[in-house]
Amino acid sequence: MEAPAASEPVTAIGDLPDVILSNIFALVRDTRSRNSLSLVCRKYLALERSTRSSLTLRGNIRDLYQIPTVFPRVTDLDLSLISPWGTDLLTTTVDPYHIAHRLRVAFPLVISLTVYARSYRTLQMLLPLWPDLSHVKLVRWHQRPQSPIGADFDTLFTNCASLLSFDLSSFYYYTEDLPPVLQSYPKISAALTRLDLLTVSLSEGFKSHEIRVIATTCSNLRELLVACTFDPRYIDFVGDHALLDIATNCPNLSLLHLADTSSLSNARADSEEDGFSSEDAGITREALVEVFSRLTMLEELVLNVCRNVRESGYALEVLSSKCKKLRTLELGHFHGIVMAIESHLDGLALCHGLTSLSIRNSADLTDMGLIQIGRGCTSLVKFEVQACKNITWKGMRTLTSLCRRTLVDVSISLCRNLGAAASLRSLDPIRDCIQRLHIDCIWEGLENCHEQEEAGWNFDLNKVIDDDSERQTKRLKYSSDLDGADNDSYSHSNGNGVLLKSWDKLRYLSLWIGVGELLVPLPVVGLEDCPSLEEIRIRVEGDCRGRQKPSVAAFGLSTLVRYPALSKMLLDCGDAIGYALTAPSGQMDLSLWERFFLNGIGNLSLDELDYWPPQDRDVNHRSLSLPAVGLLAECLTLRKLFIHGTAHEHFMNFLLRIPNLRDVQLREDYYPAPENDMSTEMRMDSCCRFEDSLNRRLILD
Repeated sequence: MEAPAASEPVTAIGDLPDVILSNIFALVRDTRSRNSLSLVCRKYLALERSTRSSLTLRGNIRDLYQIPTVFPRVTDLDLSLISPWGTDLLTTTVDPYHIAHRLRVAFPLVISLTVYARSYRTLQMLLPLWPDLSHVKLVRWHQRPQSPIGADFDTLFTNCASLLSFDLSSFYYYTEDLPPVLQSYPKISAALTRLDLLTVSLSEGFKSHEIRVIATTCSNLRELLVACTFDPRYIDFVGDHALLDIATNCPNLSLLHLADTSSLSNARADSEEDGFSSEDAGITREALVEVFSRLTMLEELVLNVCRNVRESGYALEVLSSKCKKLRTLELGHFHGIVMAIESHLDGLALCHGLTSLSIRNSADLTDMGLIQIGRGCTSLVKFEVQACKNITWKGMRTLTSLCRRTLVDVSISLCRNLGAAASLRSLDPIRDCIQRLHIDCIWEGLENCHEQEEAGWNFDLNKVIDDDSERQTKRLKYSSDLDGADNDSYSHSNGNGVLLKSWDKLRYLSLWIGVGELLVPLPVVGLEDCPSLEEIRIRVEGDCRGRQKPSVAAFGLSTLVRYPALSKMLLDCGDAIGYALTAPSGQMDLSLWERFFLNGIGNLSLDELDYWPPQDRDVNHRSLSLPAVGLLAECLTLRKLFIHGTAHEHFMNFLLRIPNLRDVQLREDYYPAPENDMSTEMRMDSCCRFEDSLNRRLILD
């Protein structure tokens, strides 16, 4: 009788040498994945700690003993979310230099720093800790303190001789603060490779002479992002000369992002009835041709000027021929981007290498133009169209058919002929592969939805007959019949004989909806079945004042129960304006509107929620009301809750009823963040008491 063969030893990944495992761990970037790795065993825990390079501190600054000292390899440190949010480190009860010493000991190798800086004195305390800093991001939503011109940036440049990039996109300052400092430190300015000045809180952007200083002093920039003043009614507005200054002095740019300050606000600005803005920009076609001819290294270009740039097609042809590496393009208020004459490709359609394209407020863009773009830009992964009034679902459907092989991210907003139903019908060819989607919740035309479906999709937008009617040019006829066989593969029955349209790979959904509208029709227009939907963002905008009480009690969040994988929600009611205090007779104040918006949220199985309460702009009031906090407390599955506003302390205690809630923070990340809260709202001591109560609870996992 033969002896049983000895079983061969099983080799696991843990048997690899530590050097190889360390390299594998270092390649894992996702924070949750790294946290999961650290829970496998003690060996993995030690390796994860030794290879982690990025860390965001979220604890209370008074609890120095909680500053982790087990991540010595961290090079990217974020201090902007330390609790209480927005606290000036110099005003805490703990000695700020003691805090600085502990941070230096815990993280000796930091070269990238993000910090909330209420004043330049905070920077004077922190920046000397890490003399080798190469990247700094400053955050400040509070008003700029009364300090000397350029004090923040002077402190930054004095202490960071190795600075290569800095980010001011979330930092409130005056535009005149920066140029003098750049001129005072020519060596550091010349070494900069990235400069992000897309500050959303600026009321006026950089002027032409300020951009000239930036371009001449920072001549080695690879990435430049600037909030500008393109309005020709202003003195020294940004026009041809400013663009040529950038192209002449910064020829190595791979990313150029120039946007008017009005385009950076959350409020949706619609154009005139005909699609054109009231003024023309001071940007000519000849200047654009010259700029594109000089910036041959461009890979990403954004020009959102919020003023008319006419007859831009030829300039875009030059862009396609000179900038061979261009992959991302966003144009705002550019007209004549595609002529769409017969079968000849022209203008924007010649940018064959694009993978991401955004077109905003193009007044003369038609369905034929969309078809030309679809034929020419066949590698599009992301496509956004906004406020283009002459396009319809037919042109969008043809474009998505032509780009079906690669297109996974689509955004459609403010287009007069593309409500929710029409937008979703236009995306039928990519319904089985789209992963990210934004639409406007405009419910008009629902009664005609089925009639149009029965009418079929066949149309011939390419039939061209000359003026003498003597000849007809034969062109391609696009029809959904090409997709008919595929449609059946990603539709299924609900068991009652009704065919459901399934969006199998859709993971992110963004919705815009006006105040007073309901979310209930969302499944009716075509989003019945989204089995993979994990994250949804809902933005509510409009004026609640003067509106009557809604006829129903709930906004419709319960409708989202049909999406089984939904775990994260961003509910932004920050642009819903109303009465924070006593409302006039017959109208609802914001607390009742919050009840309307949040009713039903407890039915969802959410892990993470970001919530922006509605606001009263007259008194700069954005606070969580009692009905709102009561409804939020019904979300029993929540683990993270971030409220972008203020709240009363006794209201916050309702949230302690959520059993597994681990992370809660009030973030006043809007301008201007309130300097002094009311006596009954959350202050530093209130936040500390709430966090102590939250951390004392036993969480099973």
